[in-house]
Amino acid sequence: MKILMTGSEGFIGSNLRNTDYHFHCLDIKSGKDIMTCELPDVDVVIHLAGLSGVRDSLDRPTDYWINNVIATQRIFDRYKDKRILYASSSTAYEPWKNPYAMSKYSMEQIAPKNSVGMRFTTVYGPGARETMLIPRILRNDVPYINVNHKRDFIHVDDVISSILLLLHNTYTGILDVGTGVSNKLTDILTRVGIEAKGQIGGDNERFDNKADTTILNSYGWKSSIDLFDYIKKNKVVN
Repeated sequence: MKILMTGSEGFIGSNLRNTDYHFHCLDIKSGKDIMTCELPDVDVVIHLAGLSGVRDSLDRPTDYWINNVIATQRIFDRYKDKRILYASSSTAYEPWKNPYAMSKYSMEQIAPKNSVGMRFTTVYGPGARETMLIPRILRNDVPYINVNHKRDFIHVDDVISSILLLLHNTYTGILDVGTGVSNKLTDILTRVGIEAKGQIGGDNERFDNKADTTILNSYGWKSSIDLFDYIKKNKVVN
């Protein structure tokens, strides 16, 4: 099976490359822009390329539209008769909140029938952006916390296992990829012994992104890595 992976140098893509599968990789970081590069003949596409992050999208809405929607349209047009697994986001449940959410929702609207939109919740693990909460917790560097937010944190290894499961089944449509458990952010800090300034999170973010894992569970999948076990094993001790 010939598998194309876009965004192969990104957080999820770089972890997916470490599996036993062989991928034809495309990433702008390695000089292959999916807007202009040659798109090879393959059997399946795992489309992970694109811009992520709610707050950055508020300052760069056009960039998010070009990279997440227009570039994805080229992938969808080229491989409309192939199976495509593409990275969506739990933010797509409320697309009016920010440009990132709207770009992911728009991708879902133009996706071919034989595709799977994976609405990832908050992914953590090796290679995550240093500005994300879990890496900050591991470094004991949390300047503030949104007191009204809950998050469903899923380890990247569990994301990879869900992608590989979907690679080999026939499900099409949109589904959530998360643990099905959300934690109040302030409760996480209390449990791991970190104090931070509290603030009210704005309306441009979801207040709770808990996943509905019913579909993935029906295929025998479940998350295997516990958030607090991971923090305990990897947190820097002062």
